[in-house]
Amino acid sequence: MTSPGSPLATESPESEDSVLEKQRASLQTYLDHLPYDGESADEMQAKLEYIVGRIVICAKAKNWLVLTTWDGKLQCWLLMRYPMPKSTRAKLVRLYYELCLLPGIEPRVLRSWADMASRLISNKPGSKRKLEATDLQLPWKPLWEALQKELWPKKRLLDTTRNVLNILLYVAEQSKRYYPAEEIPEMLDTFFPLLTKETFLTMIPVITSFLPPTHPHLYLPALFSLWEAFNSSVMDDRLLELAGDLAEEHVVGKVGLAGEEGGAEWKYVGIWTENQWTFLAGKALGSMNVPVGATRGTSTTGGHADAMADRQSLRIKKAINRYSALAKMLVYSMSLDGPVREEISTPNARSRETRLPAQQNGYLAGSRALDSLDKLITSTESFFHPSNSGTWTLCLTNFIHRLTTEFTKRWKEEELPSCKTPVTHRLTPSIRRAFVTTLRTPALLAMFSKDPISMSYAQGALRGMAMLDATLIMPELLDRAYSGLEVVNETHRTTAVLSLLSGVTLPLVSEKVWLGGQKHLVPLLELCIPGIDLNDHIKTVCATMFIVSAVQHIKIGDLSIQQTGLSFSTDAPAEDMMNIDEQSGLPNGVEGNGLVLSREDERALVRDSTASFADWVTSLFRRVLALYENLPEEGGKKGTTGGKQEESVLKSIKSMMDVVCLHLSDPLFDLVLKLMFDYGTSNAKSNSVRAFGQLIACLARVKPDQTIDRFLPHCVRQIQEELKHGASSIMTTSTHTAVASDTTLHWNLSILRGCLGYGGAALLKHKDTVKELIILLVDKTKSERGYSSVGRLITRILHTLGGVYPLNSRFINTEEWDDPMFNRDHNTQWGRLYEACDLTEHLSVPTEPEIAFILDILGTVGAPALKNIEELLESSGKWDNVSRNRFCRYMNVVRSIWSGLPTLFQEGPKQVVNPCINEETEVESLLVTPLIVKAGFTLTDPRDPRYQKVVEHRSQFGRTVHLAAITLRKQLEGEDHIDAVISVAKAIDVFLLEYGMTRGSFDSLQNNYSSARELNRVWSKQKENSRLVWLKRAQVYHTGRVYMHALHRGRSDLDDKLLSDLVELSLSPYTRVRRHSQAILHNVCGYYVRSTRMTLPALFDALVKGTDPDRMKGALYLLWNKGTAAYALADQTYHGRYLLSLLECQHQEKPSVQKLVGSLAHDCLAHLSEESVHTDSYLEDAPRIDEALLRLEEEFSSALVDRNLLAQVLQKSPARASSRNVSSQRVCSAVLEIALRSTTHWRYVQMATRFLFCLLRRDNPTTPELAKFFFENTVSPHSTIRLHAQRAVVKLATFIKARTYAKSTKELWLETWSNPLQRRVSVGDPSRFNESINCQRYTQVCQSSPKQLTHFHRNYVDKISTGFISWTPDLKGYQPAPDRTSPFIWDGDSQAALSVILLGMNDDYFSKLALLWSQESNRSGGATDVRQDNCVFIKTLAKMYEATKLDQILAVVEPLLFDSDKFKQRGAAEILLGLWRGSKHWPKQSSAKLWSWTMDRMDRIFAQIKPDTLPFWETAFSLQLVDRDPRRHQAMLDWILALPLEFHGDSAFAMNKTLSLFGIVVDCLGPRFMPLSDKYFNLLLDNANTGYAEIRAHISQNLYMIMRCQWQPSYPSTDMFLSACRTTTDPMKLRDKRYLSRVIEILDQFPKWKEERFPPPRVNQSQYDKVGLTLLQWLWASCHGPQASLIFPYILPMLPEILRMSELSDSSELQNYSSAVLYVLSAVTPPPEYINVILEHFLGAIRSSKSWRIRLNALPTLVVFFYRNLLSVSSKEVSAVMDVLLECLSDENVEVREMSSKVLSGLVRCSQRQSIIPLKNRFVALARKVQLPARKDPTYADSLRTLHSSILGLCALIESFPYSVERWMPPLTEVLALHATDPPPISTTIRKCASELIRSVDTWHKDQQAFNEDQLQDLSTMLVGTSYCEFFK
Repeated sequence: MTSPGSPLATESPESEDSVLEKQRASLQTYLDHLPYDGESADEMQAKLEYIVGRIVICAKAKNWLVLTTWDGKLQCWLLMRYPMPKSTRAKLVRLYYELCLLPGIEPRVLRSWADMASRLISNKPGSKRKLEATDLQLPWKPLWEALQKELWPKKRLLDTTRNVLNILLYVAEQSKRYYPAEEIPEMLDTFFPLLTKETFLTMIPVITSFLPPTHPHLYLPALFSLWEAFNSSVMDDRLLELAGDLAEEHVVGKVGLAGEEGGAEWKYVGIWTENQWTFLAGKALGSMNVPVGATRGTSTTGGHADAMADRQSLRIKKAINRYSALAKMLVYSMSLDGPVREEISTPNARSRETRLPAQQNGYLAGSRALDSLDKLITSTESFFHPSNSGTWTLCLTNFIHRLTTEFTKRWKEEELPSCKTPVTHRLTPSIRRAFVTTLRTPALLAMFSKDPISMSYAQGALRGMAMLDATLIMPELLDRAYSGLEVVNETHRTTAVLSLLSGVTLPLVSEKVWLGGQKHLVPLLELCIPGIDLNDHIKTVCATMFIVSAVQHIKIGDLSIQQTGLSFSTDAPAEDMMNIDEQSGLPNGVEGNGLVLSREDERALVRDSTASFADWVTSLFRRVLALYENLPEEGGKKGTTGGKQEESVLKSIKSMMDVVCLHLSDPLFDLVLKLMFDYGTSNAKSNSVRAFGQLIACLARVKPDQTIDRFLPHCVRQIQEELKHGASSIMTTSTHTAVASDTTLHWNLSILRGCLGYGGAALLKHKDTVKELIILLVDKTKSERGYSSVGRLITRILHTLGGVYPLNSRFINTEEWDDPMFNRDHNTQWGRLYEACDLTEHLSVPTEPEIAFILDILGTVGAPALKNIEELLESSGKWDNVSRNRFCRYMNVVRSIWSGLPTLFQEGPKQVVNPCINEETEVESLLVTPLIVKAGFTLTDPRDPRYQKVVEHRSQFGRTVHLAAITLRKQLEGEDHIDAVISVAKAIDVFLLEYGMTRGSFDSLQNNYSSARELNRVWSKQKENSRLVWLKRAQVYHTGRVYMHALHRGRSDLDDKLLSDLVELSLSPYTRVRRHSQAILHNVCGYYVRSTRMTLPALFDALVKGTDPDRMKGALYLLWNKGTAAYALADQTYHGRYLLSLLECQHQEKPSVQKLVGSLAHDCLAHLSEESVHTDSYLEDAPRIDEALLRLEEEFSSALVDRNLLAQVLQKSPARASSRNVSSQRVCSAVLEIALRSTTHWRYVQMATRFLFCLLRRDNPTTPELAKFFFENTVSPHSTIRLHAQRAVVKLATFIKARTYAKSTKELWLETWSNPLQRRVSVGDPSRFNESINCQRYTQVCQSSPKQLTHFHRNYVDKISTGFISWTPDLKGYQPAPDRTSPFIWDGDSQAALSVILLGMNDDYFSKLALLWSQESNRSGGATDVRQDNCVFIKTLAKMYEATKLDQILAVVEPLLFDSDKFKQRGAAEILLGLWRGSKHWPKQSSAKLWSWTMDRMDRIFAQIKPDTLPFWETAFSLQLVDRDPRRHQAMLDWILALPLEFHGDSAFAMNKTLSLFGIVVDCLGPRFMPLSDKYFNLLLDNANTGYAEIRAHISQNLYMIMRCQWQPSYPSTDMFLSACRTTTDPMKLRDKRYLSRVIEILDQFPKWKEERFPPPRVNQSQYDKVGLTLLQWLWASCHGPQASLIFPYILPMLPEILRMSELSDSSELQNYSSAVLYVLSAVTPPPEYINVILEHFLGAIRSSKSWRIRLNALPTLVVFFYRNLLSVSSKEVSAVMDVLLECLSDENVEVREMSSKVLSGLVRCSQRQSIIPLKNRFVALARKVQLPARKDPTYADSLRTLHSSILGLCALIESFPYSVERWMPPLTEVLALHATDPPPISTTIRKCASELIRSVDTWHKDQQAFNEDQLQDLSTMLVGTSYCEFFK
C-alpha cells in the first residue's frame, strides 16, 4: 500500500521484478499521453548511470560542492518518473545518508544531501513506499555520534543561527524505518540514561526520531510513563505524533510486515491498553484548547513549562500537526471491539421516567475509540458555533477535517482486495454511519466560521463526509445552501455556502455518488448568478468557483426536448446503478415528506430541469458583460484593470467562462457565439478591452473554426479602417494612458488575440489574411500601447501554430461527446471519472503546414524587422523621436516572435568558449550538463534546412540585440534612450530564457495540476479522477521534459556576450534600467552553467575607487542577491574578492551606498561558516563513504566510472585543497591589512573584525598578526568592535585548545577530543554512587587524605547528566591539576599567537578593560545584567594563561568591587566570575590563592549588594555553581550554606539576598543537594508564616526546587526501568509523599488559625493568611513547572482548605490565589487515580459546607476540572456530580441556584444527554406540584425556592442546546409560560431563557416550525410576560 502503516503495507515484500513491472506500467500511462515517443527504460537507465558515475567520481575525489550540482541532475532524472531498481535506490540512499554524517561539512551542503536522501526514500504520507525495511538497513550509531555535537555543543563555540541539529534529526526521522529493529534495546539503553529533568525536551525528540516503528511493546510503556511524569506541550506534540503513526502502522496487528514479533498486539482499544487509551483521550480533549468556566486561556500549563527550559532544547524545531496525529490515533484505533450502545441521541420526549439513567452500557457502533470521539465531540460541540469562536475554532475545525481525511483513507484502503487488515479490525458500515453522524452537527455549525481558514476546514470535513455517506450530509447542506443563496444581505453566509458547494459538486452532479442531487444543480446555478458582483470580489470568486466545480462535470444542454435513449427501469447498465445503504433516505428534520424518489423519477426531474440551461447561460453571459461594463479603466505600468481585487475577479471569471464554454451543447454554443458577436461588433469599451478578448478566447478554445470565421473578417475590416483614420499614430515608447480614439482598434485587436489563441488548423485557412494584417499592424501602430498589443498578438499566433497544448478539455472524451446516444442521456454521465489509461486524446503538436507558416512569418515579419533595427543602429548617433520609436517597435516585433516559439527547435551541443574553470583545480568534464530527453521540440534534426534556417534567424536576433546593446551603451543621449535600452534588456531576456520552460511556469503548472487533482480526490490513492486532471497531468509531464532542456545550459560565445551586456545594463546610471536588467540577470544565472562566475569580475570591478555611485549601487544590489552571494562566497576564486571589494567601498561617501555595503556585509556572514573552507578542501579518509560507493558501483556496468576522468580529478584534488587553504590564508591577511590601515573608518574596522571572526578555522592555526589585531581591539572604544574582538579571542583560544587535545580530524570536527586530565569515572553500583555525590559527603571528602579517597573521589565530576532514569556505565571526570605546574602544553603551531596575546596583557591592559566594562550601558534602559561575553572572555584568558596575570587582575578588580557605582561593580563581578570559571584546571596553589582572595572579601561583597546590584550578583553565583563539582568551590558553598536564613527580620531585602543565594545553591546542586533537602524543606515550612510577601515567594519557589531535586526515580539499569514500566503502576515515583506528614501537620493547625484571624485591615498579618499564601504560591509555582505531577499528593489534603480560602472576601490576595490554584489544577493532567479523589473532595466540600460562598466558588471550578478530565471520570463520580448539582438547584441562596443551573446546562451538553428526558420529567413534575402561596404565608420562601429550582432546571436543559431546537423543547413552553409573571427571580429566569433561545438559534426561521401556534404564543408570553388584555378578561 502507500503510507506508512496503511493496511496494504502489510503485504509480503514483492520481488524486484514485480515492483519494476508495476513501475513500468505506471510510467507507460505517462508516456501514452505524450504526443511523441518517450525514451525506453534502458535509455533512461543509461542516463542514470551517467549521472551516478559523475556522483561517484565527485565522492571519490571528495569534491563535495560539485557533487551537489549533480544532486540536482539526479532530481531531474527522478522527475521523469522512470523506474529505479530497489537495490539501486537503497544504495543511493545509503550513500547520501553517509554523506550527511561527514564531519566538518557546510550546513548548506548537508541540507541538500538530506533533501536528496529524503527524495530517494520518498516516504511521503499517502504515497507508496519505495523501500521497505527488508530492502535497506542503515546504521544509527554514526548519526547519533554526529548528532551529539549539535545537541550539546561546546558553550564557547555555540552558534545560535546554526541549524544542523534539525537537519540531522530530519535525516533520522526519514531513516528510522530502516534502523535494525534488533537494536531497539541498545537505542533505549543509549538514550534513556541521558534523559533527565533538564534534558527531557532534548531527548524526547531524539527518541521519537530514532526509534523504528516496529516492536512498540519494547518502548511504549516507558514512553507513557515519562509522558505522565512531565508537563510539556512539546512532549505532547512529539508523543501524540508517535502515537498516531504507530496506530496507523499497526492497524493490521501482528500480520503485517513487522511480523509476529515486531507487530503490535491489539488490546483494549487498538494497540493501546485501557490506561493508555484513557490518557490519550484526555490529551486529545486537552488539545482542543476550549475555554471552560472562567478560564479563557489555554487549557494546559505545558507551554509555560516549556518556556522555562534551556534555550538549547528549544532549538529543536519541528512543525507538528497535533490534530492530524490525534485523528490518526483515533481513526486507526477504531474497530468493533465492544458491545453496541443503545441509541439515545433522540430521547423519547413522551417518556414519564424521572429517575436518572445509569451510565450507558456499550459503545457507539460497538467501537470504543469511536465512543471516545463521540464524547470528545459532544463536549466541544458548542464551541464550533460562529458566535462562540476564538483561538480554539481553528483547532477544532482542523481536527474534524483531519478526522474525515484519515477515516476516508482507511475506509478506502479497506475496500481494496489486497488489504491485509484482519476483518475483526476493520471499519464497519455502522461505524461509518455513526462517525458521520457524530461529526455532522459540529461541521455544519462551523461551516459559517468567521475566519476563512476554519471555514475551509469545516467545509473540507463536510466534503469528506458527503463522499462517505451523502444521504446523511447532502440534504442538510442543500437546506443551508438554498437559505444562504436566497438571503442576499448576509454576504458571509452566501460566500460560505458557495465555497462549500464548490467542494461537494461530485455528490451534487453524480447519481452514482448520491441519487437525488442532480435536480438541484440548475436551481443552484441560477441562484449563483447574483453572486457575480464587482462590488464584492470575494463573493464573485466564490460564485465562479462553484460554477467551475459543477460545470466541469456536466454537459450544458437541454434534455427536456430529447426522447430519452435509456430505459428508466431498474435494468439499467451496471455502471449506472448506485449502491444505496438500506437506511437511505432523508434524515429527520429535513424539509419534505421524507419520500425517496426512484431512479426513473429522479432522472425525469433532472431532464426537466435542464430546460432552464438556455436561460441560465444567457443570464450568465449578460451578467458578465454587465460586470465588464462597470470595470475601472485599464492602465498602469502593467496595463491592468483596476487593482488586485478587480484582477482576481477577472481571472476567476476567465476560468469560469473557459469551463462553461467548453461544456456547452452545440445549440447553446451557437446561441452564445451569436450573442458575443452581436455585442463585440456593436460595442468598444475602453475599460474591458482585455476582459472581452479573454471571453472570446474561451469560445475560440472550444470551436476555433467557427469563432475565427465569425470574428476575423469583421475585426480585420475594423482594424484597417481604424489605422486608415490614424489610430495608434501618435509615436510613444513608454506606457501611457489609452487614447480614446484608439479604443476600437484595441478592442478588435483584443478580440483577434482571443480568436487566434487556439486551433492552428483553423488559423491556417486565413493565413494570408493574418500575415497581411500583421505586416500592416507592424508598420502602422506607433504608440507603445498599440505596438505592444500587436506584439502580444504575434506571440499568441505563433504559440497557436508552434505550441503543444490540449485540444479537448471537456469532462469526457471527444468520441463520446459527439455520440448521439450520449447527447440524449448525458445526465447519466454527469460526474463521470476516468482512470489515467482511459484518456484517448492527447496534446496537439505542430503540423507541417503550421511549421511552414511559422517560417513564413519569420521571413516576412522577423527578418525585415531585424534589418530595420540594424539600419537604425548605423545612424544611432542621429536618432530623433521617430528613430527611437521605430527601434522600439521593431525590437518589440522580433522579441514577440521568439517569445511565442520556445519549443520551435532543440538546441544542439554548444561550443563553450569560456567554461569559467580553474584549470589547475577543476575539470571541465565534471561540470553539470542538461538532461536531454525527448520533449516534443518542433525541429530537432540539425541537417534539416528548416532547422538551419531557424537557428540562423535566432542567431541573427541575438547578434542584433548584442549590437544594439553595445551601440546604445556608447550613446550619451541620456534619458531619451531609456525606453530603447529597456527594450534591448527585454530582448536579451527573451533570447536567453524563452527556450523550453522557465521554473516559474513549470511550478505554476504543477501547482495548478495538484489543486485540480485534490478537488475530486477523496483519498491519496484514488485511481479515478476527472478527465481534465489527467489532461493536466499529461501537460505537466510534457512540460517537465521541456523544462529539463532549460536547466544547466551551456554558454555559447553569443550567450556570453549577451550576459556581459546584461551586466552592463544592470550597472546603468538609470534606476529603471538597472532594476529591470538585474531581475533578468538573476533569473538567467539560474539556468546557465557558471554564468554567475562569469559575471562576478565585472561586478567587483564596478566597486573600485572612482566608479560612479549609481554604478556601484547596481553592482552591490547584484552581489546582495542570495544566490549570487552564496555562490561567490563558496567559490575559492572569488570568495576573498567579494569580501575585499566590500571593505574597499569606503571611498564612496554617499549614504545610500554605505547603507547597502552594511547590509551586504551583514548578510554575507551567514555564508562564512567555519566549515566552508574545510568542505572545499576535504582530504580526510571516509571509509564508510568508500564502502557505500563500492556497493553502489555493483549496481551498474563496469563503464559507470570514467577512469580517465577519475584520474584527472584525483590528480587535481590535492591542488584544489591546497589552493583553497592558501586562498583562505591570503584572504585573512588581506582583510587584516585593510583593518589595520590608519585610514580605515571604524565601521569598516567593525566589518573586517566580523569577517575575520567568521574566517577563523579550527583546522588551521591563527597567525600572530591576526591574534594581535583581535586582542588589541578587545579594548577598542567602540563597543561593537570590542564585542566581536572578544568573541574572536575566545574562538581562537577554543580552537587552540581543540587542536591541542584532538588526536584526529574527526575528533576535531565532532568535538570528541579529551582533556589530558579527563578520566572516565565508573558508576558501578548506582545506589552507592548516588550516595557518594551528595554535598555533605563532599565536605567529608575534602577533609580526607588522598589515600583514603575512592576512585570517584580522586576525580572531579562536574556534570552529572545521567542517573535520573538510569545510569550510563561511566561519567566524565577530571583528575585534579598538579600542585604547582600547568598540566597543559598548548598546540605548538599556536604558540606565536599566544605569545602575542600575552604581550598585549601589559600593565595597563586590564585597567583599560575594566574602565570600558564599567561604563554605563547605553542600551536596554541601562539594565545591569551580567554580560556573558565579558565573563567568557576573562574565563578564556584564565584557561589559556592560568594565573600569569592574576595579581594584576585582582589589583584592578578590588576597588571596583566595593565602588558604589553599580556599573563598576558589574564589571568587577564579570571579571571575577571569569576567573572563577577559568581556574577550573589551575595548579592547586594558584587556585587556592584565587579562592583565598575571594573568600576574604566575600562578606564585604555580600554586605554591599543592593537591590539594583542583586540581579547580576545572583547571575554570577549561579553561573559559578552550575555544572561544577562542589569541591571546586567548596569554600563558597560552605559560606553560602553558613549564611543565616532569616524569615522574620527587620530588613526584607537582607533576608531576600540570603534566600536568593540559597535558592541558587539548591538549583545548581540538583541531586547533590538531596541529603540536605529534609532539613531545609522543614525549615522553610516552619517559617511559612513570614509577614513579607517577597520572602513567601522565595519560600514557595525553594520548596518547589527542593521537591524537584528530590525527584530521582534512578534505576540501576535501563532494563530495570523498562521492566518497572511494564509491571508497576508508578515507575516514575510520582506518588512519593516524602513531606506529606509535615504538610498535614500544618493543615491541622488551619482551623485554629482561622479562628484567630485578625479583622481587616490587619487580616493579612494573620497566621492563617500568611501560611496559606505561602502554600498556595508553592502549588501555583509547581503546577506551572515541567514536574507538575509531583504536587498532586500534596494538593489532595489541601483541597478542602483551599476551597474554604476562596470564600474569604476580606482577603483579596488569599481569595485570588486560592481560586487561581483551583483553576490551574485543571490545566495539569493528574495521575489517573487522583481524578476521582479530587472530584470527591470538590463534592464533599459542596455538600458539607455551611457557607454558600464556598458552594458558589466550588461549582465553577468543579465543572472545569470535570470537563478537563471528562474522559477519565468514573460513572460513579458522574452520578455523584449530577446528584450534587440537583441538590444545589434547591439551595437557599439564589446565586448558588443560578450557578448550579449554568453548571448543569454545561454538564448535560457535554456528557449527560441520556439524562435529558428523566430530568425534564422531574422538573416539570416539580413545577406543576408547587403552588405559590401568598407572600405572607410562612411557606412562601420555601415554595418560591422549590419552584425556582424546577424552573432553573428546565431552563438549564433548554440552554444545554443553545444552537438548535430539540423535539422535547416546544412542550416546555407551556410549563414555563404559566410562570412568566411569577415574582422574581422566576420571571427573570424565564425571560432570559426565552430571549437566549431565539437569539442563539441560527436557523430560527426553520426551527420555529417545530412549535405549534399555542407554543409560539407561550414563547411570546415567556419573552414579554402577560399582556394587559389578560387582566380585563
